This record gives sequence, structure tokens and C-alpha cells, in this order.
Amino acid sequence: MTAKGGHKLTFAAMAFALMALAPCGSAAQQASQSPMRLIVGTTAGGVVDPYARLVADHMSKTLSRTIVVENKPGANGNIAARMIVDAPADGTLVWVGTQSMTEINPSAFKDLRWSIDDFLPIIRGVEAPLVLVAHPSVPATTLAEVISWVKSKPGQLSYASFSPGTPSHFLGHQLNLRFGLDLAHLPYRGAGPQSNDLVAGHALLGFTELGVAAPLVESGTLKAIATTGLARSRLLSNVPTFAELGQPEFNTSIWFGLLVRAGTPPEQIEKLVAAAQRAHADAEVKAKLETLGFDVPGRTGPNLLADIKLQIERWAALVKATGFKAD
Repeated sequence: MTAKGGHKLTFAAMAFALMALAPCGSAAQQASQSPMRLIVGTTAGGVVDPYARLVADHMSKTLSRTIVVENKPGANGNIAARMIVDAPADGTLVWVGTQSMTEINPSAFKDLRWSIDDFLPIIRGVEAPLVLVAHPSVPATTLAEVISWVKSKPGQLSYASFSPGTPSHFLGHQLNLRFGLDLAHLPYRGAGPQSNDLVAGHALLGFTELGVAAPLVESGTLKAIATTGLARSRLLSNVPTFAELGQPEFNTSIWFGLLVRAGTPPEQIEKLVAAAQRAHADAEVKAKLETLGFDVPGRTGPNLLADIKLQIERWAALVKATGFKAD
């Protein structure tokens, strides 16, 4: 074969390759121009919903792109997660994931049909510790006093959680294990019903959401015993953390953030990360999120996935210990 013929073969091959790539480039361009959808795995009106809508509104301006928030409740976020996994990895669908969905679901659901490795975290947007609260009738104001009081009433007391299969549930079980207690689990369908019964005295103890508990503690209708954060909360600055009390294993925070399907093109990832960072750093957005009881770290970076995997191992042990199965 002559050099001239060799060149002809090379150019022909290049032309064929460009023709093969053209549809892909067109599809990618169309995806970047089509509306983006933030998929929320809870019903409208919950605490995840306002977070998603605040962030979506700001990101749409940064990206000059329509962003639609869609609520796809079911199976504690698994329905939403499967939507992302079953869709093309083009950045058009974004999962509004939570601590419970990403860290606990892998152990709580038998037939999950997705893995955390199917996702790439974009940002850990907001977070907040839980707080152990007690009804004012409980004759205890410190953790040590609560433990002594519970032990003095074997088989008579329970703890309320805002939902089975959540940190509120498993932290109560962890309390039993750590201190040799026999508190029965009393599950509710949300922090609202849980806090209503705590205030009414139908439940006397429970781990609940900080944003829900703070005004009730301030008004004196509930007592705060300890929080589960690394540091004291700005909303309950007089309340110690479990770590301060020598119980660092009770460290956890609920969080909401954004994740996309693994394999999304790097250029799409970069745009999403930049837009998400700007949204969480915006003073107005941040102030509104803080009024909901959240801190706004806006964490990004490669360590996010590793952190989730580490927590999956932690919660797996507690899920196994309780025998809980969401199915």
C-alpha cells in the first residue's frame, strides 16, 4: 500500500469516526438545553421540598436553564433513586437525596435495585443534628438523670421516633444498647405528629428534628437533653452535645443534598457543582434555609461519596441489631 493510499484510509477512518460521534454530540447538546429535573423522594410540603425549591430557583438563574422540582415519594426515596438510575447519565435528572435515603436504605431495604456507586454526590447542602427531648413532666434535666429515671421504671417507658427506619428510630435503640435500657419503640409518621404527642405527654422521650424542637424548647413545652452534633447548635446553645457528655458514638446529622447518576460527563458535573455552590452560598438562600433549622455547609468534593459509604457501614450495624426491614 502506498503512502498516498495510507493517507486516504486514514482520512476515511477519521470521517467515519466524526459521523459516528455527531449524534452523541447532538444528544448531549439537547440534554444541556432541556429542562433539568430535581427529583424529590418525599411528598410536597415536607422539609425536603422547600430546600429543593430554594436551591432549584437559584441554580436555574446561574445555569440559564429551566429547573423543575418533581415529587416522587415512595419507599423512603427509593422510587426517586430508581428514576435517576434508569435515566441517561446526562445531568438532566438530579436526585435530592437525604442522609436516611443514602446511608440507611442500603441496609433497611432487601430489594433496593440501586447502589450508592450508581450515584455521584454533587453537594451536601444542609445538615442539622437531632435532639433528645423530654416532656416537662419527666423528672430529669440531664442525660444521666434521664438514664436513672428510665432504669427506675423497667418495662414501663417508650421512646418516640419521627419514622421507623430513620436515625430517630435507631438512635433510640442505640440508647438502649449503650445504657442497658428497655425503652419500647413508638414510631410516628413524621416529626410533626411525633412532636405533637411529645408536647401532649402521650410520649415522654424521643429524638426529633432540631428545627421542630427548638421553638418548643424555647417555649418550655419540651425539655432538650442533648444534641447529636459535633458542636453545640446555634439554636440550642445551652444544650450539650452527646460528645460533651462522654458519648461520642451518638454523633449524627441529618442532611439533604444533590446527587447525579455516575457516568455523567465531567463538564456537566463541573457546571452543576459550581451552580450548587453559588446557590448555597447566596445570603438570601442561606438565611431562608437557616430559618428552617439547618446549617448550610454546602460541602462538595470527592470525599462526599467516601463519607456516605462510611456511614452506610455504621447504620448497617444498627439496622441489623434492631432486626428492622423496610420491606
